[in-house]
Amino acid sequence: MPVMKRICVFCGSSMGAKPDYAQAAKALGRLLAERGLGLVYGGGDVGLMGVLAKAALAAGGEVIGVIPAALQKMEGVGHLDLTALHVVETMHERKALMADLADAFIALPGGIGTMEELFEVWTWGQLGLHPKPLGFLDVAGYYDHLHAFLDHAQTEGFLRERHRAMAAVEPDPATLLARLEGYEPPAIVQVIARDTA
Repeated sequence: MPVMKRICVFCGSSMGAKPDYAQAAKALGRLLAERGLGLVYGGGDVGLMGVLAKAALAAGGEVIGVIPAALQKMEGVGHLDLTALHVVETMHERKALMADLADAFIALPGGIGTMEELFEVWTWGQLGLHPKPLGFLDVAGYYDHLHAFLDHAQTEGFLRERHRAMAAVEPDPATLLARLEGYEPPAIVQVIARDTA
């Protein structure tokens, strides 16, 4: 596994219902900067995205935003004080560039956009399209129900154990980073097993 230099963080454009979420975003942003790890994120200045970016910048970190032009035009959404801001045309371009710029991926609490982004890079890893680690920062049990569903998917035969194990789940950002640093991608890429009956 190559040395991690930049971490892509997916998170909500809202603050969420608990102050724990913003506190975790702030702690993660600060920790990344203190560790000399660049932050790649969605480029917004709102919700947890804004908290995360501001904390990393305040601690002297590199912060790279990637945002579609349509979102940048919305007042209060685009962040203007980043190390770099890439403006792209589509959400597909946004996700592809974020993935290219990063060496690992973390999901803070967020909604369907956060889920979609993390699950896409997880799928790419499952297919062997990249060897990069990924994980959930599980703040205040936010992801408990999601992981119960993933356990169910594994029990029901739709998710292999080795692919389930690809995503680290930790409540503490430093512990999560340590798990990402020690990640080993599955040796077997095969996803589809043909029925022999």
